[in-house]
Amino acid sequence: MRDSSDHPWWKGATIYQIYPRSFADSNGDGIGDLNGVLHHLDHLQKLGVDAVWLSPIFRSPMLDAGYDISDYCDVDPLFGSLDDIDRLISAVHARGMRLLLDFVPNHTSDQHPWFVESRSSRDNPKRDWYVWRDQPNNWRAQLNAGGAWTWDEGTQQYYLHLFLPQQPDLNWRNPKVVEAMHGVLRFWLDRGVDGFRIDVIHCTGKDPSFADDPRCLAGEPLANFNDQPYSHEVLRGIRRVVDSYPGERVLVGEVNIRSTERVLQYYGAGDELHMSFNFAPLDAPWEPVMFRTCIRDVELLLAPAGAWPTWVLSNHDNSRQRSRYHGSLRSARAAAVMLLTLRGTPFIYQGEELGLEDAQIGAEDRVDPGNR
Repeated sequence: MRDSSDHPWWKGATIYQIYPRSFADSNGDGIGDLNGVLHHLDHLQKLGVDAVWLSPIFRSPMLDAGYDISDYCDVDPLFGSLDDIDRLISAVHARGMRLLLDFVPNHTSDQHPWFVESRSSRDNPKRDWYVWRDQPNNWRAQLNAGGAWTWDEGTQQYYLHLFLPQQPDLNWRNPKVVEAMHGVLRFWLDRGVDGFRIDVIHCTGKDPSFADDPRCLAGEPLANFNDQPYSHEVLRGIRRVVDSYPGERVLVGEVNIRSTERVLQYYGAGDELHMSFNFAPLDAPWEPVMFRTCIRDVELLLAPAGAWPTWVLSNHDNSRQRSRYHGSLRSARAAAVMLLTLRGTPFIYQGEELGLEDAQIGAEDRVDPGNR
């Protein structure tokens, strides 16, 4: 494991994403869990994996695959317990690997105690922990949720949610929210996690004027293009917390705005993200000119700025690469070689080392709100 100031461990590391629910079931209940991950660490070590990134494992009603969190500082019983995650962290470290968790700063579940308090009355101390308004604007939400505002009958105001109505947005302009969320980071850093993948970090800053946006009039969700300067202030605060811990803890961000030039801004002056996902290959057909263009554009923009690139071909939000390449195992193998040999850090979604295709799930069994 590489560990020096001029070449931190995450530069060129291979990072393996695990969606715990569908990875490995250790107790026969049909749901993957933390002990299932623990039992497969030797396999990951043999693959040459340097770090494991776990999709959300926190307490959640699971309306959005665990991205609707009701307690950031506990493990959902579906996956195990705090003791289980402690054992997993220790076992990962014992094999010379690292462990990253998914951090979701933009929103909580509507069942989180903070929001339960916030909606209890207009004068509750946590009212301003979320975004409330008397009148909605035209902002639209992701996951086919329609408008980004939901009426609360009890307090006669609307609350903001850039995703499901059950995922109210936190107000990061409130210093108490900042303090509480930094406390979440410290809770997990103290337990030994090596960093975080940060969910939709670009969404945390909101236009303080709450002006209508013409792109939403055309039906585009705000999360697809929201890129407010305040998100950088949020991120710099997160980076300061992480940098206060030893051992080269790392931040990798989901800045899902499909513009490498704009994503580059989230590296800051070495004081924001260590890495940000480069999603251009996820949109590209298996065609050489398209991939040459993606690779060239990333290098032309990131290299002069000293920003370290990432490469990803599949994840929990997108179809598997082999399925996108019309089921061709030959193409999937070639793509894997490319992913692992480009300058940068590759992220591999669970099962891609086996050349898996998308599972066929009947409509009656689908539970994902975004039809992913």
